[in-house]
Amino acid sequence: MKKLLFLSFLIITGFKPDQDKIQVFLIGDSTLANKAPGDAPETGWGMVFQEFFTDKIKVENHAQNGRSTKSFINEGRWAKVTKNLKSGDWVLIQFGHNDSKDKDTSRYAAANTDYKKNLIRFINETRAKGGNPVLITPVMRRRFDEKGTFFDTHGNYPAAVKAVAKEQKVPMIDLHALSQEVIVQHGLEGSKALFMHVEAGHYPKFPKGLVDDTHFTVYGAKIMAGLVAKSVHELDLDLKKHLKHFGDTDKFVYDLPVVQQPSFRKDTFNVISYGAKNDGLVLNSAAINKAIEACAEKGGGTVLIPEGFWLSGPITLKSNINLHLAKGALLQFSDNYKDYPLVKTNWEGLDAIRCQSPVSATDAVNIAITGGGIIDGAGQAWRSVKKEKLTDSQWQKLVASGGVLDQAQRIWYPSEGSKLGNTTPGAGNIAAGYTMETVTKFQEYLRPNMIRFSNCKKILLEGVTFQNSPAWNLHPMLCDHITLKNLTVRNPWYAQNGDGVDLESCRFALIDNCTFDVGDDGICIKSGRDEEGRKRGVPTENVIVQNSTVFHGHGGFVIGSEMSGGVKNLFINNCNFLGTDVGLRFKTARGRGGVVENIFISNINMTNIPGEAILFDMYYMAKDPVPKAGEKNELPVMKAEPVNAGTPQFQNFNIRNIVCKRAETAIMVRGLPEMSIKNITIENAVLQSNKGFVCIEGENINLKNVSFFTKDKTVMQIQNSTNVTMDKISYADDRDLLLKVIGDRSKGIRLLNTDDKKAKKNIEFSGNASSKALTRN
Repeated sequence: MKKLLFLSFLIITGFKPDQDKIQVFLIGDSTLANKAPGDAPETGWGMVFQEFFTDKIKVENHAQNGRSTKSFINEGRWAKVTKNLKSGDWVLIQFGHNDSKDKDTSRYAAANTDYKKNLIRFINETRAKGGNPVLITPVMRRRFDEKGTFFDTHGNYPAAVKAVAKEQKVPMIDLHALSQEVIVQHGLEGSKALFMHVEAGHYPKFPKGLVDDTHFTVYGAKIMAGLVAKSVHELDLDLKKHLKHFGDTDKFVYDLPVVQQPSFRKDTFNVISYGAKNDGLVLNSAAINKAIEACAEKGGGTVLIPEGFWLSGPITLKSNINLHLAKGALLQFSDNYKDYPLVKTNWEGLDAIRCQSPVSATDAVNIAITGGGIIDGAGQAWRSVKKEKLTDSQWQKLVASGGVLDQAQRIWYPSEGSKLGNTTPGAGNIAAGYTMETVTKFQEYLRPNMIRFSNCKKILLEGVTFQNSPAWNLHPMLCDHITLKNLTVRNPWYAQNGDGVDLESCRFALIDNCTFDVGDDGICIKSGRDEEGRKRGVPTENVIVQNSTVFHGHGGFVIGSEMSGGVKNLFINNCNFLGTDVGLRFKTARGRGGVVENIFISNINMTNIPGEAILFDMYYMAKDPVPKAGEKNELPVMKAEPVNAGTPQFQNFNIRNIVCKRAETAIMVRGLPEMSIKNITIENAVLQSNKGFVCIEGENINLKNVSFFTKDKTVMQIQNSTNVTMDKISYADDRDLLLKVIGDRSKGIRLLNTDDKKAKKNIEFSGNASSKALTRN
C-alpha cells in the first residue's frame, strides 16, 4: 500500500526520482559511446563511468559512434543536450578522432579553426545554462612501429584542445597523455587487452575475430574511465565530492585494480563423447583429459562435465579451456594416491616434490572452472588427524577404519608412508636434497593442493563448490588476472593445511561473493618463503576481496606467514568472519623478510572469535592460533637481533568500521625489537572481548573512535612502542585500569578525547616506563 501511495504521489506531482541528481553529460565519439549488447566486448569508457560516482550523480552518455564536433552539432545531438542541461550540471567534451577525416566533409573540422570554434561553442552554451564544461583531449590509439616504439596519430588536435582550455579558462583532462602512459606501460603485447583484439569464435559479431586498435574492451574502457575519474579529483573539480569510495576506506573506486576476464569459443566438448562414464567406478581422467586436448586443438571452448558422478584422477587444463560442471555434477577425485604422479612443484613457499594436483595448469592463458557442480578432492585419504580435534566416538571410528597411530596414540595417519613423511623434517623439499626417487617411500605424505595454477593469466573460477581438498583448496601461484566469484569452498574444521584460497605471488585478483568453511586459513595472501621467496621476489599485489564470508578457519582474512616476496595494494570490504580462530590475521617471523604494505580494509563483521579479532604478529611459530586445553601461548623472549634481509616488515594498514562480538583479544600488535610494526590506523570499531588492546613494539599506531567492551580489568596495554595515539576511546564501566605503559622505549603515547572517569585508575607505568611518555587531554 505504501508503494502504491508513493507511486501515486509521483504521478500527481510529476516528480522524477532523478531530477534532483547532478547530471554529467558526456559528448564525443565512439571511444566513449554506448554500444549495443551485440557489439560485445566493445565498450565505450562512458558506459562504465557511472561506476566511479555515488548515486548523487547521473551520467548521461550522448557520445555517438563516428561523430566529430561538426556532425554532433549538425545532427542536432548537441541541441538535445542543451535542452536537458540545467544549472550545476557538467558537460565532459572529448572529440578529435573523426574531426581529422579531411575526405569526409560532413565530419571534417580543421584542428586550429573549425574544431576550436566548435569546442568554444560547447563551452559557451554550457556556461549559458549554468553548466560546467570540461575539455578532454582525444584518447590514444594503440600504435607501435616495427621496432616496438609507440607513436601518436592525432596531429594538432590535442594541442588545439589545450589551447582552447587555456584561452577559455576551462578545466582540461589530458587523456591523450594519460592513455599513452597506460598503453606504453602495458607494452606491445599487453596493451592488446585494452583494445578490440578478439579471437575468432568468441563473440557472435566477430566469428572470424577482429584486430581494432581504436576501440576498447571492457578492461580498456574501465582503465580509461578510471583515468578520467582520477583527473576529476586531481583537478579539484567540485564534482570530486561525489566520487565513490571503495567501501569506507579513503581509497576511491578509480584506485582499484582492474581485473581482466577470460572469454571462450562457443564450442562445447562433452566428456561423454570421449568415453567418460558417470558410474562412480570408471576412472575418467583419461577421457576428461582427452576432451580437453581435443578442445584445445580446435582453439578452445567449453569442456562439459554433465550431471552425474564422475570419478577421476588428475586433470590438466590448457589455454582457452572452460571446464564447466553442470548443476548436479560431482567430479570426485580418486582416493588412491597411486593415481597421482610425483611432480616438481611448490609447497608452502618452497620448491618441493609433491603428488600432482587433481586439477592443474601451467603457463596457460584464458582458463576457467565454472558451473553449479561440486569438485571433491578425497582429502580424507591424505590427511593426518589429531585426536583432540575429534570426539571420542569420532576418533574410535577413524582408528577402526585403518591407518596407523603415532607412538603417543594422539595422531592418526592414513598409512605408514604418511606417518613417515609427517615425521621426517623437510620431507619432499628440493633444497633439503630430496629427489623423485628418494621421496617414493613416503609418497602418501606428499598430498597435493587441489587446484593448482602456475604462471597462468586470465583465470575465472565461478559458481563451483570446491571441497575436501588433500591440502590447500585453491592455489594460484605467479598468476595474473584471477577472478573467484560465487564460490563455496569447504573442508572439515580439523583439516590441517586445508586453506580455502592461497594467492601466492599473484597480481590483479578479485575475490567476490565467496563462502569459505575450512580447516586452516580462509582467504590467504602469500608470496614465497624465506630466502627462496626473496629470491623469487614477486609480491602479491593489486587484490580486491569483497562481499565474502568465512565460517571457520584459523583466520578469516590472512596475510602470511609466507610473504617473503612482499604484499601490497590490497583492498578488503564487506566481509564476515564467524567462528574463525582469528579475524584479520597478519603473521610473519624472523627469516621471512619481505614488506607488507598499503592494505585497506573496511566493513568487517566478526562473531565468536576464539583468538584475536585483529592480529599483527611477527612471532608466528606454525602453531594453531588458539591453544588447546591445558596449553598456553607463551610470549617469546623479546631480544633484539640485527636487521638483515630476513627481517620482515608490516606497514601502512588502514582498517575502518569493524564490529566484533566475542573474541579473546580485540587488537594485538606484536612487532620485533629490531623492526616495529608501523603506520597502523584502526578507526570506528566496536570490539567485545576478554582482553582489549595490546601493543608491543609498535610505531605510529592510531586508534580512533574505538570502543572496547572487555572482561579484563585493564583496557589497553602499550609496551616498548612509540607514537601510539588513542583518540575517542570508549570502554566498559568499572575497569580497574584504563592504560598500562610498559618499558623504557615507550614514547610519544597520546590519550586524547577519552572519558577516563570510568576507570578506578587511569594510567600505570611499569618496566622503567616514564610518565613523560604520555600526553593526554
